[in-house]
Amino acid sequence: MTEHFVTPGKDQIALLEPFERLGLAQVQVVSTPQQAGKALEELAGTAALGFDTESRPTFAKNEASDGPHIVQLSTLEKAYIFQLQDADCRRAVAMLMESPAIIKAGFGLGDDRRRLISKFGVDPQGVLDLNTVFRKKGYRKDMGVRGAVAVVFNKRFIKSRKATTSNWANSKLSDAQIIYAANDAYAALRVFMALELD
Repeated sequence: MTEHFVTPGKDQIALLEPFERLGLAQVQVVSTPQQAGKALEELAGTAALGFDTESRPTFAKNEASDGPHIVQLSTLEKAYIFQLQDADCRRAVAMLMESPAIIKAGFGLGDDRRRLISKFGVDPQGVLDLNTVFRKKGYRKDMGVRGAVAVVFNKRFIKSRKATTSNWANSKLSDAQIIYAANDAYAALRVFMALELD
């Protein structure tokens, strides 16, 4: 019989010590062809990256999202936030997403995957939804980054609700948006690495 584990609830997580996050100095916002080229160079040969996307929220009932507006990829030292207004930035992301040699690990990636296919016309390779890993381990509910950080590190992952619903299509992202987006990808990579070592 499969053993079932319970994901800690909000109240339990609130009591934990905070998870250490990347600071602004460890994040590169990629919005120009030069930055895109440099990011590709720095990420070449990476075996695994934390991965997530953000889209501007839609509020009208029948309004379809034209996201993602940013794609976040993170190593253990640095996160890259690709803004997708620039064609070279989109090309760089498409190349990274198509590479089967790089594992892109994140949470709840079904929607991200669909949006990437429709936006870039590429089928992402090497994408690992960490929720499937936790399900195999006996967790029934989708874990999400907050639950996973609590289970794996016994720490509280801080997420700003205001940043979640902010406008990710802005050409200038706020510091709060940058920290939020970078750490979603960074925490996913940390969880992936910890599970790999398990």
